[in-house]
Amino acid sequence: MSIEQYPSVLDSMRQAPFNLDDQGIAWVESTLAGMSTEDKVGQLFCGIAVSFAEEALDATLSVCTPGGVMFRPSSVEEAVGFANLLRRKVSIPMLVAANLEKGANGIVAEGTFLGSPLSVGATADVAMAAKLGEVCGSEGAAVGANWAFAPIIDIDYNFRNPITNIRTFGSDPERVKNMGVAYVEAVQSHGVAASIKHFPGDGRDERDQHLVTSINDMSVEDWDATYGEAYRASIDAGAMTVMVGHIMQPAYSRHFRPEQAEADIKPATLAPEIMGDLLRGKLGFNGLIVTDATTMAGFTIPMPREKAVPASIAAGADVFLFTRNLGEDFGFMMAGVADGTISAGRLDAAVARVLGLKAALKLTQREAPSVEAAMAVVGSAEHQAWAADCADKAITLVKEEAGVLPLTPEKYKKLLFIPIEAGEGVAYGVRQGACQIIREKLVAEGFEVEDFRPRNFIEGEVDKTSDFIGVYDAIVYVANLSTKSNQTSVRIEWAQPMGANCPHYLASIPTVFISLENPYHLIDIPRVKTFINTYNSNDHVLDVIVEKLVGRSEFKGVSPVDPFCGKWDTRL
Repeated sequence: MSIEQYPSVLDSMRQAPFNLDDQGIAWVESTLAGMSTEDKVGQLFCGIAVSFAEEALDATLSVCTPGGVMFRPSSVEEAVGFANLLRRKVSIPMLVAANLEKGANGIVAEGTFLGSPLSVGATADVAMAAKLGEVCGSEGAAVGANWAFAPIIDIDYNFRNPITNIRTFGSDPERVKNMGVAYVEAVQSHGVAASIKHFPGDGRDERDQHLVTSINDMSVEDWDATYGEAYRASIDAGAMTVMVGHIMQPAYSRHFRPEQAEADIKPATLAPEIMGDLLRGKLGFNGLIVTDATTMAGFTIPMPREKAVPASIAAGADVFLFTRNLGEDFGFMMAGVADGTISAGRLDAAVARVLGLKAALKLTQREAPSVEAAMAVVGSAEHQAWAADCADKAITLVKEEAGVLPLTPEKYKKLLFIPIEAGEGVAYGVRQGACQIIREKLVAEGFEVEDFRPRNFIEGEVDKTSDFIGVYDAIVYVANLSTKSNQTSVRIEWAQPMGANCPHYLASIPTVFISLENPYHLIDIPRVKTFINTYNSNDHVLDVIVEKLVGRSEFKGVSPVDPFCGKWDTRL
């Protein structure tokens, strides 16, 4: 399929997902007709608000007027203030996006953190995914957002993948499909466009598209039955946008371009056969296509940036996400228009879709957000109750040594507490200090808690077993380690010297291991017999996990991934 051109795109916007009426079509047509080439090229860009200062916005607008901007988490007051500043400064309403993956905490600190997608998956309740979309849509819209860079409908097939992990609904394609649809329908009911991501699907490779062009290695048939079904279901449910990743899908590239040499296979963000033939053609997607962040090495490595910037639009993207330097990238895009890389019809088609999304969201008719109105919605009691319910239903007892739980002061008065926590630079949404919070809650329950400290761990001269056995009634590990962009491996790094805090005594002392942020730690502690996954470290999780440890609440979660990492010894 050839990449669509204007005006055929204009006609198509009467159909789903835009469903524009005559008035909407007329607004798109007249607005486009009144634009200069520079205006049109500006609409292709979605930047990031690294600062909410008016001077920073003015500096951006001196280069071009972007079609959209992504907000990083701030306060309600800051988000509302900047959303209203955009309304005053920019004549064509802007798309205002945020990573609304786990809740409205993706845009404002006061927002409800309902739970990671994997915790939602662990509830095995599609209605919980709808509640996640409800939280993101209602609270996001209240502070001025109209575009959710979510849901993630990647499938977590590879436990070593550094990006998917707790950001997915799990490794079951059916669950991912159904929860993705539920989120899409809920978030868009609040006038916030969903962006299903990261097409053609992350979770197969163990590499990170932030650092390298990664690969979805499925065959055409297997992709159709898994990722393809998930994308088709969300598209049929009305998903308004798709975020395309810097991910190659070689089977489909060869299918549509059999003459293409392996060295010429491109990531989806530069591949017309993936955005055009597969997404627009085979899956019938008629909405807006946005690239993933173009600052990632997965985008920058395949070709020189001056060529890649316009090539992404020429290949079928409508919006170019982020820039390395706005002035430079704007110049590259303008040059691509001038030299014909982006034809006049392709430029107008992309801009028409941007405007069509704005018309479909009725951005010209929206009232300005206010702090007072936002605070009545953001972090509401109902949403916090949903978050508590998600935590209660998600926490999973992966395996249990008979008779160890519940962990009570009557059975185990003296605990040896071993926290494993990252230092600075933890992933966004990870509660730094969560291990200490759990420790304090255990003390409040009446346990005598002593922190582990290496003593005489020198080769051939270590602590006596009698320093532990007969001294401590139980050992509690709490790990708070999360995967994150640019960190390609998250494994437990044991204390020096010689792995001093390894589970040396689990054959002699009852041992419980709690993982807050990564479901796959059994790869490093296979013989631990009592292992618990919580999938995130928000306040509700930290409260409920202790309730479950001491037996006042039962474990209800069902693991949405294989926590045993495909190994036999992790099940022992």
